[in-house]
Amino acid sequence: MEVLRQKNTPFRALLCTFFAVVFALASQQGFAQGQALREPSALLTDLQGHRHLIEELHGTPAVINFWATWCMPCKSEMPRLVKLQERYPKVRFVAISIDNADTRAKIPALIAKRKFSLTVWQGASADTLKELALGELVPATVILDTDGMLVGRIEGEASEKDIASRLDWLLNGRQGKQPKLVQKNDW
Repeated sequence: MEVLRQKNTPFRALLCTFFAVVFALASQQGFAQGQALREPSALLTDLQGHRHLIEELHGTPAVINFWATWCMPCKSEMPRLVKLQERYPKVRFVAISIDNADTRAKIPALIAKRKFSLTVWQGASADTLKELALGELVPATVILDTDGMLVGRIEGEASEKDIASRLDWLLNGRQGKQPKLVQKNDW
């Protein structure tokens, strides 16, 4: 019996390693293709104070951009997001601010100055980004299908092509080469 155990030691080690990797991957806070975006624990409101939920976006494809008034890459993304909203009228675009109570008051002025016509919600934070497995920095963008399932996640400043390629793939019946699920752009 001792000889059998010794012969199986490499196999057991391999098996243990395999299960350790599987459990580690399963426990990671991340997204998989076709996984729903979890509802964050943060109270999300529009600028008039009305509460909103991510699930409101179900029924139509959606682009959700997390941003902040103090974030320069976020500000440079704004015109692209507005342009994409005009290009894809059947897609719902929502910008969720992670500004804290001190900087939240700057949101209306920034939106007016930059002619930012997207729906804006507030109340998220860096903790919300971590909770949703989006990293800790803004900008961050997620693209959802009509069922609220994840189609793409972009960490960092998104180019028009980054978002358009995922929307085109989704709106064309998921035909052609599927864009990468996760894209990390350097700042």
